[in-house]
Formats: sequence, C-alpha cells, structure tokens
Amino acid sequence: MASRAGPRAAGTDGSDFQHRERVAMHYQMSVTLKYEIKKLIYVHLVIWLLLVAKMSVGHLRLLPHDQVAMPYQWEYPYLLSIVPSLLGLLSFPRNNISYLVLSMISMGLFSIAPLIYGSMEMFPAAQQFYRHGKAYRFLFGFSAVSVMYLVLVLAVQVHAWQLYYSKKLLDSWFTSTQEKKRK
Repeated sequence: MASRAGPRAAGTDGSDFQHRERVAMHYQMSVTLKYEIKKLIYVHLVIWLLLVAKMSVGHLRLLPHDQVAMPYQWEYPYLLSIVPSLLGLLSFPRNNISYLVLSMISMGLFSIAPLIYGSMEMFPAAQQFYRHGKAYRFLFGFSAVSVMYLVLVLAVQVHAWQLYYSKKLLDSWFTSTQEKKRK
C-alpha cells in the first residue's frame, strides 16, 4: 500500500483499481432520487404556502376584493396535497416502501385530482378572458384565472416529476430488497 508522500507500491502501475469494491448502482440511484424528490417537495411546499397565504388573505379580507379574489373550489382539497409530500419525506430515512407507495397513491388523490378539477373549474373563466378580455377575479391587478393557471401548470409539473422519481426510487428499493433475499 502506498503512503501519501511515499513511493507507489512495488509491482503496480496504478491500474489495479478494477478489483476494488464499489457502491452498488441501486444505492447510488437511491441517494440521487431522494435528493431530486426532496427538491420537488420543497418547491411544492412553496406553492402550497403561497396558496395558503392567498386563501387566508381572501377569506380574512385583509385586502380589498379587487386585489385578492376569493379562492376557487379546487384550492380547498389541494390543501391536503401536503400529506403525500410528508409521507414521501417520512419514507426516506429507512427506505420505507409502504410510506412511499402511500405517498404515490395519495398524490394522485390529493394533488393531481384537485388540479384536474381546477383546470375544468377555471376553464369557462379562462375562455371568457381570452376571447373577450373580461376578467371578474383579480390577484393584484392581474387576471386571477391567468395566474392560477400558471400555478396549476407548475404544480402539475412538480407532481408529475415527483411521481416519476418516486416510481424510479421504488424500483431501486425493490432491486435492493430482491438482492438481499437472494443472499
């Protein structure tokens, strides 16, 4: 074995590293996917907090009605979308497959379903705004339907990527579990 300051071990040219142990690919993927999912969860948390703030200001009437409109109906069930994210975070420390599966299922129910309903609920208002230029709800001078569609598109992308990475992470954990059972 060579020391830091000393000469290289006799009989080697430095190319004998191939036999050394490496971290298995599914462990490397698990770490990478957990990191990506955590980033998406934090983005989702920001969207969720902004939505909570908007709804609170609308209900408590802290600002005039022409500044912040009352919430759409889809925003109420979307508040439950924090549950799948928390389940996802709870699944990470011990690679808990059950929590990750619950997170994925509840994401469809509490995140994706309200977003689909929201796109249908806001469609008539969006159609009227884009055809006739008339808006009846506003967020700080902007058309509420335009702003909320932007939020909706961003949220759909965040949840779609979250589901995609969660599925890949689940596959990675199953690979790890299957290898342990073979031994």
